[in-house]
Amino acid sequence: MVDVTVKGAGVAGLSVAWACARRGARVRVIDPHGVAAGASGGIVGALAPHVPENWNDKKAFQLDSLLMAGCWWAEVARTGGRDPGYARTGRVQPLADAAAVDLARARADGAARLWRGEAAWCVTDAPGEFAPLSPTGLWVHDTLTARLHPRRACLALAAAIEAAGGEVVTEGALAGAVVEATGVAGLQALSAETGRAEGAGVKGQAALLAHDARHAPQLFVGGAHVVPHDDGTVAVGSTSERDYDDAEATDEQLDAVIAAAREAVPALAGAKVVARWAGVRPRAKSRAPLIGAHPVQKGRFIANGGFKIGFGMAPLCAEVLANLILDGVDRVPEAFRPRPVA
Repeated sequence: MVDVTVKGAGVAGLSVAWACARRGARVRVIDPHGVAAGASGGIVGALAPHVPENWNDKKAFQLDSLLMAGCWWAEVARTGGRDPGYARTGRVQPLADAAAVDLARARADGAARLWRGEAAWCVTDAPGEFAPLSPTGLWVHDTLTARLHPRRACLALAAAIEAAGGEVVTEGALAGAVVEATGVAGLQALSAETGRAEGAGVKGQAALLAHDARHAPQLFVGGAHVVPHDDGTVAVGSTSERDYDDAEATDEQLDAVIAAAREAVPALAGAKVVARWAGVRPRAKSRAPLIGAHPVQKGRFIANGGFKIGFGMAPLCAEVLANLILDGVDRVPEAFRPRPVA
């Protein structure tokens, strides 16, 4: 007997399955391509917050998810015996000019009010050895940002689900409540069912460089994330491409990102590229994760549209959807709900 079937073994689907399994539900995850075969098999893994200003429900939800992530991923690791590569190491960003410094200090005041004393956002002149060049000699340092290794995190979730008595399979029957978590294909299917655009895929390219900075904060410079992982590599990425011919090919756009990272971060100047990755991430039309009851199919639910913030939002999105599926308790933020069909 199965209480919940999840279609899709990316971070969205696996997180929902784990949230249900840890409450005693019998779960089955089905993905014909295997675990983390799509966008969730990437290499960057930056769990970075929105800036602490113009506060709204989406930013508040993300804050709660980031704050619960340490304990949540630790339980995943304990249960399944696999390390997701999670660490809350913080983030450093260079400040380009006086206006950027003033804005950063105003945001520090916002963080002091909004982050409830759980993390800090400050301007510093001592960012550490692994840092980008800064024209002002000043940087932002926040202590909320974390990292994990995307594919390892998905494999850790799969192991935890199986340790809790669930199944992660490539084929099987649908039973119980069904969760649609199939990324770009799911957004396309939902668009066809509702007769309106529900989202699209955005290609991203990233690279891994051989440089060991595992204890250093990650960086955000020139629109790119530079994320040290605990295996002696540093991830650099990613691009955002709406028009592309080959979803899995890397090209000169990634070359430009790598070159810019090496120029901005002296420690990476001679670092060898050890892996290149490309994939298409699901972006909901609202730009918020899409979670809740399916607007057309009764007894089905949706977990999709995470795009760049999917891994950071996954813990709380999963717990909220598990509440809805198992207990009928609906705490889905209004901005995240699939819109009803007239």
